[in-house]
Amino acid sequence: MAENTFTDEEWDELRADSRQSLPDALDKADGLPAVLLSYQAKLLQTTAAYQFVVCEKSRRIGMTWAVGADAVLTSGTARAEGGMDTLYIGFNLDMAREFIDTCAMWAKAFIPAASAVQEFLFQDQEKGQADREIQAFRIKFVSGFEIVALTSKPRSLRGRQGYVIFDEAAFHDELDEMLKAANALLMWGGKVLVISTHDGDANSFNVLVKQVNAGEKGDTAKVIRVTFDNAVQSGLYERIALIQRGQGRQPMGKQKWIDSTHAVYGEDANEELHCIPKAGTGAWLTAPLIEARMVDGVPCLTLELPDDYLHKTKAEQDAMLADFLADLEEALGDLPMDVLYALGFDFARVADLSVISLLAIEKNLDRREALSVELRNVPGDEQKMIVAMVMEKIKSRCVGAAFDATGMGWTVAEDMGRKFGTREAEDSPGLVWAIKFSQDWYRVNMPPLKTAFEDATLRIGRRDDHLTDLRKVKKIRGIPRVPDLRESDAKGKKRHGDYAIALALAHFASRMRWVEIDYTPVNDGRFGPMHGADALDTADAQDAANRDWWEQPLGARLRGGI
Repeated sequence: MAENTFTDEEWDELRADSRQSLPDALDKADGLPAVLLSYQAKLLQTTAAYQFVVCEKSRRIGMTWAVGADAVLTSGTARAEGGMDTLYIGFNLDMAREFIDTCAMWAKAFIPAASAVQEFLFQDQEKGQADREIQAFRIKFVSGFEIVALTSKPRSLRGRQGYVIFDEAAFHDELDEMLKAANALLMWGGKVLVISTHDGDANSFNVLVKQVNAGEKGDTAKVIRVTFDNAVQSGLYERIALIQRGQGRQPMGKQKWIDSTHAVYGEDANEELHCIPKAGTGAWLTAPLIEARMVDGVPCLTLELPDDYLHKTKAEQDAMLADFLADLEEALGDLPMDVLYALGFDFARVADLSVISLLAIEKNLDRREALSVELRNVPGDEQKMIVAMVMEKIKSRCVGAAFDATGMGWTVAEDMGRKFGTREAEDSPGLVWAIKFSQDWYRVNMPPLKTAFEDATLRIGRRDDHLTDLRKVKKIRGIPRVPDLRESDAKGKKRHGDYAIALALAHFASRMRWVEIDYTPVNDGRFGPMHGADALDTADAQDAANRDWWEQPLGARLRGGI
């Protein structure tokens, strides 16, 4: 079947059709107050009454959606009635596009109401014509004002005037400097909205909340706080259920939905949902950014063995492994072999997980997770067998594999090095690089991983546990790494950011220089029989397989041996 392809123009049109229309379930609502929930409407009322508004909020409650309505009402209004430009500042490109789409949706929804009082939002409000004024990062109104998405840099506000919106402000790298630049706008009648979930009690956003609550920003500043419980009490669940039914989906029960939402965030729920900042410096990767890079369809295989596994008979052990190994064989069989691969392996045996992250390097050099594997309470020999299966499949297309070589992890790295070649330097042959973690390794190799998330050059599988693990990475004395603290997942199992480390190792391996080698290991039977090109089909190889280690090779005396 021929693969469907879209031009950039067709893709933009498809995206606009899907995102720039008010949901059908809300399209017939009687006016703006009915469309907005009470806490969303309160935000608009507060920004109308105060120049400087700070909103600390739960995630997933639709506040940014409401801010889009506020932006359109502000920039679509004439100057005499308080209209002004809206300057939106998110911390990445995807947020900017999504916000402009949301504003476009509101603008189109407001057209009938504006027409009823002989007002115009666009020069030509006929269906389809207004789209000409809606661009990827800018919407122009007949009022003479515009909504524009700016970069998250202080210089982007230089010479500007209007209503500035900092979205997910706690995750901006230069929030303090951005706020300084925005303060100049207030002198000339501008407005500022700083809206975010929390990211640690030492974060600049939380400091700002405290300052405004203490009155340090004057009478024109106000804090509003909306927790997940506030949103649920105001009808958030019923609104989500209404939208889902309008899309032909059956929503889950209310309490089950509440419980599942809390389960997603686990021990981060107080910060993510209830506006209670954690003690510490905050997460290194934000939840919105991680979720934006998650895609469906990436297999994640899990294996957990009982504590008495080693006391079982060989037949019983084989039975416990059979289903997992069959699933792994199937997943490996589905891997395309027209791309390159890089593998990361974080080893654990008792308290934590061993995790494999396999990245495909696509033709445009983007990284895409092809497979992940989680092993809990799995003995070392079984772990080596599983890792060897993955490596055996990808070895002809593998640029490198980075293995955690701290503690017992060294034995896995060493044995995989025996089979696939040990790599000791950037230009040396071999696939397996044994990594002994250090401050310098984290300092040098974690920032490129964050850049890949920010630049949308990395896609990973959609899995709640992996989101949680990545959120565990913190800056400790200026260096991003996973703290020693272990926390439980939604099932009560301990995790220690294990996936984050495996992904960091895989991303490191994907940046290794590819040195094509022809490496034939000694087959000692520990990783199963060799087949195909690896089979022992030469006289010397056959001799080596049949000879005891102390005996000289065949013909050694003829070559000058003793």
